[in-house]
Amino acid sequence: MIYLQLFLSFFKIGLFGFGGGLAILSLIEMEVEQYGWMTQQEFVDIVAVSQVTPGPIGINCATYVGYTVAGIWGSVLSTCAIVLPSLIIMLSICKAYFWLQKRFQGNPYFEQTLRMLRFTVIGLVASAALLLMKPTTFIDSISWVIFALVAIFTILPNLVKNKVTEWLSHPILLIILAGVAGYFIYR
Repeated sequence: MIYLQLFLSFFKIGLFGFGGGLAILSLIEMEVEQYGWMTQQEFVDIVAVSQVTPGPIGINCATYVGYTVAGIWGSVLSTCAIVLPSLIIMLSICKAYFWLQKRFQGNPYFEQTLRMLRFTVIGLVASAALLLMKPTTFIDSISWVIFALVAIFTILPNLVKNKVTEWLSHPILLIILAGVAGYFIYR
């Protein structure tokens, strides 16, 4: 019975919890209180541990609640249940996209729509970058140079298509290089 409660609770949280991990903490807290799975202090401790543990805070919290309530299998079940709705939705969207792409391949309206969506994505990413551009994050001209170099290497493969530019623009490589540069410059 406890496994069914855990699965249904975290599946519901995964399905209706929008806004990221911190936004769904109140939903997790409501479920924890409703079933009396732990005290308020235990939940606060779990949230603290979830914040310092690598990974999404909502999934970490679900894992810890499941473990506290029902051991290893409870943590596995809670983690799977909170992730399952997103997985189902994304697989459905991908299936629909590939079906549409196959069905409308060569259709100029469909192709134009996809091109326009690229600009929308660029705008969203640029918006996120602009929100992070504050005096507290860009403390001197060197941080602006690092940002500009990463931006250039991100855009470069769209301008010059070859293996070197594709390799230099790999996101993980750019994150590592920016981190190493920041470490040596600001230590």
